[in-house]
Amino acid sequence: MIVGFFPISISLVIALESFVGEKERLTIEPLLCTPLSDSQIFIGKLWASLFLPLSASYLGILVYLVGIWTLLGWRAPVAFLLLIFVLTTVQGMVMVSGAVVISSQTTSVRAANLLASFVIIPMALLIQGESVIMFWAHYGALWWIALGLLVVAGLLMRVGLAQFRREELLGRELDNINLKRVLKTFWANFKGQAGNILDWYRKELTHSLKVTLLPTALSALVLLMGVIIGVKEANVFLFPLDSVPQSSTLSLITSRLELLKTIPIASFSLVWFQNLRAIFLATLAGIFTFGVLGVLILALPFALIGYFMASMARIGISPWIFLSAFILPHGLFELPAILISGGAILRLGATLVAPSSGRTVSEAWLRALADWAKLALGLVLPLMLIAAGVEMFITPRIALWLLNR
Repeated sequence: MIVGFFPISISLVIALESFVGEKERLTIEPLLCTPLSDSQIFIGKLWASLFLPLSASYLGILVYLVGIWTLLGWRAPVAFLLLIFVLTTVQGMVMVSGAVVISSQTTSVRAANLLASFVIIPMALLIQGESVIMFWAHYGALWWIALGLLVVAGLLMRVGLAQFRREELLGRELDNINLKRVLKTFWANFKGQAGNILDWYRKELTHSLKVTLLPTALSALVLLMGVIIGVKEANVFLFPLDSVPQSSTLSLITSRLELLKTIPIASFSLVWFQNLRAIFLATLAGIFTFGVLGVLILALPFALIGYFMASMARIGISPWIFLSAFILPHGLFELPAILISGGAILRLGATLVAPSSGRTVSEAWLRALADWAKLALGLVLPLMLIAAGVEMFITPRIALWLLNR
């Protein structure tokens, strides 16, 4: 994989100069004057930039394999070779498509080369992770990684197609960040037309909820898949109490719940802070992954819920009793907050992929960020605060009551 990675990273300069390099050399105007559409120009540049890096990568892998066979007599299995070539291809597609998008949105080759680190470094770290997985021979996981990279490559191509406009390419002369304008645009979208807090809740927050309905439904589907995955993993990673009698397990759980009665009242703020920190990290991850990684982070607790439900069923405790005792009391407030956060994160990430008519990329993204902030401050924070209080002071008592019946 490393032998295949280096030719792509070195040849990435072709993709980085595909648009901005020709603009600096004043050779792109004849291409932009042709009757080709913007999408045809972008796709043509993309595949032209992808051909040489992948060809060099394939050649490097073949030379390496021939050298290993000549010196050591080792021949790679066909399935293993297929996996390596697929991984190299999709990694090259991700790197080149990202570089072409950078080249189409910057105004100088120097800026494009500086931004290339955001493509090369993550891919280098990913290859290290793939090497660890390959060392343990978990090849099934590598096929899933290849599928995920293919999706990312498709999203990057979609970003390029959505944001590339030839008139903007010729019109941009200087990269600048106007922080005052950014803050003004964000505040205008956040405040809206509301005159007071009640008007803000009735108009602005309701509108933000409406525009995130579809992403919220998609996040609910991902969270449900997390529960299903947790249930399936319970059959792989057995719960350590499988060999313990049910009565002993119930006594152990009950004794731990009794300890929660001595926890100080102010401690629920720590639970609230922990939940908000998880949502913030999910949002930060979602910004750089089109919302995908953010929703996956939010799905992790649901995978644990599914795992413990299935594990409780294995040792004779009803999973519905576990769900009603330990999850539902505070989950009535926490679950809507997580769903709303997931929808806002998905919409925030998808803004870069979907074109917005009448707005620039930054204006559309700031509008989505303002909607996320409105939902976070208006709904998620209060719901999480209530959920933290219920989780610390009500859920343990309901669990004790249900388990002692």
